[in-house]
Amino acid sequence: MLEITFLQAVILITALWIVYRIAAYTKTKDKKQELKMLLVWVCIIVITRFVYFPLHLVDGHIGHLYFDSGLILPLKYNLRVFFARDYHYRGWAAEIIGNVALFVPVGIIWPYCFEKLNRFWKVFLAGAGYSLLIELSQLLFFTRTTDIDDLLANTLGVILGAALFFIIRKVRNDSGQKHQQTV
Repeated sequence: MLEITFLQAVILITALWIVYRIAAYTKTKDKKQELKMLLVWVCIIVITRFVYFPLHLVDGHIGHLYFDSGLILPLKYNLRVFFARDYHYRGWAAEIIGNVALFVPVGIIWPYCFEKLNRFWKVFLAGAGYSLLIELSQLLFFTRTTDIDDLLANTLGVILGAALFFIIRKVRNDSGQKHQQTV
């Protein structure tokens, strides 16, 4: 059994991120873009914390993630919308709202950082794809469950964030144009 701590996950993600960003920087030499990309890294780290690791603390620390190839099967998943949730569990609404809120920054930060995500539908597809990747990757960890409800809630968060981003951008662009016309 492989036991993964949150610190180990952060170190691995950060090491891969640094290698990738060094390669990107050697091509672009854009320091401002690299600073913006730190926001994407923060999103990845925060999402990793709340998606893969237990929310409750264990002995005052973040619990571990466990991988054991012998325990993966049978796969733990739910493909029925709003079915597997225990709606008698008092925290179900907070869990759904938390999933939505966790992905709102993705909808805001990604179009800010990636020029190619210049349309709402592109951010939607990228965010939904990222959420799908996360949900599918949870199949590898016997303590996690892949759930269509999480995919939908995460994608809703991306949609809300992207809507907010594009509305603010439009308002700023419109007010900038009005200011130029009056000058």
